[in-house]
Parts: sequence; structure tokens; C-alpha cells
Amino acid sequence: MASYKPVVVQSFPKLGEKITQDTLYWKNYKTPVQIKEFGAVNKIDFSPIPPHNYAVTASSRIHIYGRYSQEPIKTFSRFKDAAYCATYRDDGKLLVAGSEEGVVRLFDINGRAALRQYDGHTKAVHVVDFLSDKYRIVSGADDYTSKLWDIPSATEIVSYSEHMDYVRCGCTSKLNTDLFVTGSYDHTVKVFDVRTEKSVMTVEHGQPVESVLLFPSGGLLVSAGGRYVKIWDILKGGQLLVSLKNHHKTVTCLCLSSSGQRLLSGSLDRHVKVYSTASYKVVHSFDYAASILSLALAPEDETIVVGMTNGVLNVKNRKHEESKERLPKKKRPGYRTFVKGRNYMPKQEDFFVSKPVRSHLKKYDKLLKSFQVTKALDVVLEARNRTPEITVAVMQELNRRGTLQNALAGRDETQLSVLLAFLIRYVVEPRFAPMLIKVAEMIIDIYLPVVGQSAVIDKQFLRLQEIIEKEIDYQTELLEVLGMMDALFATMTKKKATSLEENKTNGILRVLEQATSN
Repeated sequence: MASYKPVVVQSFPKLGEKITQDTLYWKNYKTPVQIKEFGAVNKIDFSPIPPHNYAVTASSRIHIYGRYSQEPIKTFSRFKDAAYCATYRDDGKLLVAGSEEGVVRLFDINGRAALRQYDGHTKAVHVVDFLSDKYRIVSGADDYTSKLWDIPSATEIVSYSEHMDYVRCGCTSKLNTDLFVTGSYDHTVKVFDVRTEKSVMTVEHGQPVESVLLFPSGGLLVSAGGRYVKIWDILKGGQLLVSLKNHHKTVTCLCLSSSGQRLLSGSLDRHVKVYSTASYKVVHSFDYAASILSLALAPEDETIVVGMTNGVLNVKNRKHEESKERLPKKKRPGYRTFVKGRNYMPKQEDFFVSKPVRSHLKKYDKLLKSFQVTKALDVVLEARNRTPEITVAVMQELNRRGTLQNALAGRDETQLSVLLAFLIRYVVEPRFAPMLIKVAEMIIDIYLPVVGQSAVIDKQFLRLQEIIEKEIDYQTELLEVLGMMDALFATMTKKKATSLEENKTNGILRVLEQATSN
């Protein structure tokens, strides 16, 4: 009797993601550290000075976390209600934050109590930031106003009331000490110069604005709201350069990499997208467990911190090659150990002993070898989500043997439900469609008399019918498009006269000329 030949599983090309330099760069982070906060994390801000600790604003507290310890080293909790938007000054010594009660508070990093308190807003203050001169603070609130404060005297310098809805985001220019930007739920982004009494530029985003960002050069402005991220050219009077729609839900936060070459956006769809600022195409994407509210990058992109709606802080630190070099190297056999005797040629007097190769069969091959076709099909269906190629290969082997119908028959409700679920998932996939359509036809022929006895099976049959009908309609539309394209190409191509045809026409003309002359 001939030895059993294992089932040949057809290999298909893998449709994995393309490995690029961005993929390698942004995947080079350690396993994330999860930190549970008291509420949704609405702002994360890194200190501009080493060791680059970061302030996390959540609920009614502001925690200052150590860069590497991932533990709070200081807490500011003197808020009656929710705190918002804790932001460092450029020298890293002061921290400003808004609050639900409409008060702006200024903190010393080395102290606990507030150094200054700025009263003037009548509703919650969601936006606070320092101007680049370090002596003035900008704030925006739900009372539709934006205010400028003097730090030493704790007095209001100027107030702007141009927005028609909540002011929920803002930023200041790092180059111009008098320039700042605010975004509002009235769908507008306004650029203010504190030397004037009104805004100097207004752009219409089209959705409630959740975040704004100025490029380091100061010439480009980014706004996020709804599903859109839009880039505006300030030097051209607020001209829209590009509109990006890569998220499925509202974009809540924006961030630039340390080099300024990559733009990051976080969204309620639980994704962080990384864009190239040269082409504005997505070059990488991060997935998270909950909707994202805040995002921050440490200098040199060493740490990426994401705050989510469920109060979880996700911290990823970059891997370093130095740590790998410090590990003691294991002693391994030398190269000569592996190549020893490889090129040895047996002599005439040598006796060659061949070592029998023991073949290890898979579980489904063992069952097929013993003709247990139903059990073999059940075994490969258990791993249907991971290896559909093996399942289809076993079905093809059973069909070749003529026992596929026997393996499909005699199934109870649970077994039939698993089989139908596999068909529903893969029947329209081009790699498996020829075999699975034949399997579907056999199942319909076998179990047609018992249709109507199980609501679960009936529902799956209807789902399978719906998927196949959609695929047929799709193929029909494609054939129609192909026919239209063929007709277009046929009209576009011009028939060129060959040399033989040219000779024929020349000959006919000569005959006609001779006839007329006679």
C-alpha cells in the first residue's frame, strides 16, 4: 500500500502592510503603560525643560508625572470643580489651568497653592496658554469670549467677544509675541493680534472646532473638527491648502512631531493617525482601546502619551539600542561547528546509511488517513478564523475523493451553524469562491427539506443568499463598466493603413488615371 500523502495547502500572497521607514520608526515603542486617572483626560502637556515631566489634567486634579517613573510626583487639586488645559510656560517653571467655575489659576511647579487667580469669565474656561513673551496669558471660555491677562498684576488687558459659541481650543505663536488663535463651536477659527481691537483673520472650518495648531514657522494653521483636519495658509490670507478626512468620528486633538515633519491627530474612533507634512498622506496609525481626547509627544518623540474618555492614560516609551547591547551575549557554537562535514564526499569503500525521515502529520491529515472525513472537516472548521486556506484545502481533498457530500451531511444545528458562518465570511473571497460555491450548493441540496425548523439556520441561509446576490450585482456592474471602457477604447484608437493597403490604393489610382487618359 502506498504511503499517505498529506493535504497540499495552496499558498496565496500575503496582503500585509507595506513596511516603510515610518512604520519602523513609529512601531519602535515598548509595551504601553496604562495609568488610571479619576476622569476623562482632557489635556496632556510636556515640560519644555529636562527631564520633560508631563502634566495631565483629568477631573478636578492636575498630576505631574515623572518622565520615566510613570508615577505622579506632584498634584494640584485645589479646584472646586473640573480642571481644564493645564499648560507649561516655555521655561517650565509656571503652569496655568482653566476650570469649570470660570477661574484661571497660575501655579508654581515647586509650590502647591495658586500664585495668581484671574476672575473675569462667567462660564467654564477650557483654553489657557502663555504668550511667547512669558508675561501674558490667553484664555477662552464657554461665555464666547477670549481674554488676555497680565501675569504680574493679575489684571485683564483686553477681551474679545467675536465668537458666537463656546471657545474650546486655542494656541499661541512661538515667533510673534502678540499673536494667538482660537477655535470655537461656531465653526470658525480666528487669529488675533493683541495690538488690535478685533481679529485679524477668520477661517470657516465647517464643523465645531475641537483643536487648533500652529506650525513652528508660523505660516500654516491646522484646525480639527468633525471628521476633518484642515490646513490653512496664513500668509495667503487663510487659504485652504488641504482637507483631510481619514477618521470615522470627531477629531479631538492635534500634535506635531519634534522635527515638524509629521502631524498626529487623535479621534473618538480610537485611532491616532500620523500624516506626512510634505504629502499630507497617512504614513502610520495607532489603535487604542477607547475614544481619544488628548495627545502629546515628548521631545525627540521619545514618549507618546494618549488620554482617553475612560480615564486611562496610555504611555509608550521608545526602545533604545543601548539597552540591547548591555545584555550579556550568550556563547554560541562557532561557524565551523555548523559547516563541519558538509562538503564531505563518500569514498568507494564507505558504507552510506540513510537516516529515515519521520513525517509528522497534522490532526486533519491523520483523520483523513483513517477515512474519518466528517471529523477532519470539523477539525479545520474550528480554526476557521486563523487558517481559511487549510479549511478550503481539506474541502478540495474531500471533493477529489468524492466524499465531500458525506462530510457535509448528517450535521446537527451547531455544526451546521459553524459551517454556514464560514461560508458567509469567505464565499465571496476570490481565493476561495470556486470551492465554497460548490460547498454552498451541496449544503442547500442536503438541508433543503429541513429548512424552517431552526431560526438560527434560517437566518444564516438568508444572510448567505443576501451576500451572494450582492456579489452578483457587483460583478454585473463591473462587466457593464468593462463594456463601456472597451467601447471608449475602440473609438479612441485610429486604424493605421498598412504598407500593403497603401500599395493597393496607389494601384487603383493608376488604373483610374490610365482609363481617363484613354
